[in-house]
Amino acid sequence: MSGQGRRSKRTIVMAALGLACLVSGIAWLRRPAPEAPPRFTGYVVSDNVYLSSPVAGMVAAVSVVRGQRVEVGTPLFRMEPTSLVARADQARAQVGQTEAQLLAQQSDVARARATLAAAQAEVDRADAEQARLLAVARAMEGAVTAQQLDLSRATLLRAQAQRDAARSEVASVGARLESLRAQLASGRAGVTAAQQQVQELAPVSPVAGRVEDVLFQQGEWAMPNAAVVSIIPDAKLKVRFYVPQGSVTSYAPGTAVAIACDGCASGMTARVDYVAPRPEYTPPIIYSLETRQKLVFLVEAVPSAPTRLLPGQPIDVTPLGTLAVGAAR
Repeated sequence: MSGQGRRSKRTIVMAALGLACLVSGIAWLRRPAPEAPPRFTGYVVSDNVYLSSPVAGMVAAVSVVRGQRVEVGTPLFRMEPTSLVARADQARAQVGQTEAQLLAQQSDVARARATLAAAQAEVDRADAEQARLLAVARAMEGAVTAQQLDLSRATLLRAQAQRDAARSEVASVGARLESLRAQLASGRAGVTAAQQQVQELAPVSPVAGRVEDVLFQQGEWAMPNAAVVSIIPDAKLKVRFYVPQGSVTSYAPGTAVAIACDGCASGMTARVDYVAPRPEYTPPIIYSLETRQKLVFLVEAVPSAPTRLLPGQPIDVTPLGTLAVGAAR
């Protein structure tokens, strides 16, 4: 083959290779983009704890302010205790009086039982004397007169009547004693309740969290059971989002999800703990048109770092491990 033929063949091969590379490049550029992971827009909700006074009264002091962090046992507020303290003192005085009456009644019971024992002894003696006279009369005719037998029977009847009266007295004083014991138990329960109410006039935080609002200030009058301080507990903060009905089975309770929000640190997670049993047509809060779904299920998840979130804050939710960007967007 001549040199010119070989050059022509080489040119054709290189052109074919170039065409193949061009086709491959075009195919690579036109490949379908990888499917983006599902992302749902939700928001933070909380189940607040409301602290109130059991009785109406004036707010004597407030120890917290809105937005303050509180731990378990942190003092929150104090109500004016005058009326309840007086009631507790009165209940204690009544208990003391009942205790004195109970001691006196116990003495009466002891005396009544002693009287009954003496009356029973007299019955036993009179009964024994009558039995002796009857035995003598049977053994020796004329040794015991009819008058002696009649006197013995009368003595026995009188002793039996006194014994029966003593039994009735023991039952009566015993009933009064039990009544006083019940009254004392009721009085002590009243003292305990009054003391508990006095303690409830200065409640402490039962949870760790953040003070959402102070509803009454020092000097204001609060009605009974009216909330004075509301707290957002850390343990009751949740992320609420809505999942299309076609994907809801992927978010069963226990499923971990990644969450992100504006200004939040990256890597935050949450764990699903509730899925609504019924669907709805539109979420109650829509932050963007992308979140509109025709049929969605409410899902709630407990965040791993609740102290970094605030109720009402918009949250992006994706399956765990697919969130590629942090909070800053």
